Amino acid sequence: MNTEIRIIGEKNREDINLPNEPFRIFGQLLPSYADGKWRYKTIYYPEEEITEMCFPDYPYDYEEAGRNAVFIGAYEEDRCIGLAVLREDMFRYMYLDDLKVKAGCRGRGVGKQLIEKCMEIAEKRGRIGVYTIAQDNNLAACLFYLDCGFEIGGFDDRIYRGTPQESKANIIFYRDSVQQADDT
Repeated sequence: MNTEIRIIGEKNREDINLPNEPFRIFGQLLPSYADGKWRYKTIYYPEEEITEMCFPDYPYDYEEAGRNAVFIGAYEEDRCIGLAVLREDMFRYMYLDDLKVKAGCRGRGVGKQLIEKCMEIAEKRGRIGVYTIAQDNNLAACLFYLDCGFEIGGFDDRIYRGTPQESKANIIFYRDSVQQADDT
C-alpha cells in the first residue's frame, strides 16, 4: 500500500491526536561513554520477562501546539496511520517530541518515512538536525533510531526518580542533516 507523508493541516487537524498503541518491552539498550565516543550493548529479556507498555495519550491542541510545532502525518487512503510531532527548540536542533505508528502498520517503513520528512523540515528551517529521546528499556525504539542514522548523544538516569518508572533512563539521540554532515 502506498503511504503519503504530509504536514497535517486544518482539514485533518483531528489526526494530531492519533491514539498511542501498546508496544513490546523485550530488552534494554545500555549506553556507555569513553574516550569521547558513545557505545552501547543490547540486552534481550527472557520470554517470561517480556511485557507490553502503552504511553498515555497527550491531547495536542492544534492552535496552541501549532505555534512552535509541526504535525506530520502518514496516510494510507486518507487514513492517518502515523504521526510525528516536531518542535522548534532554542538550540540548533529541532526536537522530535512524538513519533508513533499504528500497531498494524509497524515494520513497513512508515516511521522511517516520517523521520525523513522531519529531517527535510529541519534542514529547510536552517537547523542542523533533529534530536529525540527514548527510554532505555524501549529497545525497539532505541534500535529504530540508530537504524535511522541517529547517534547517541546523552544519557539521563535521573529523570524518573521518585516516579513509578524509577528503574528507567532516557537516551538522547541526535541526527545531523546531510548538509550539516557535509559541512564538517
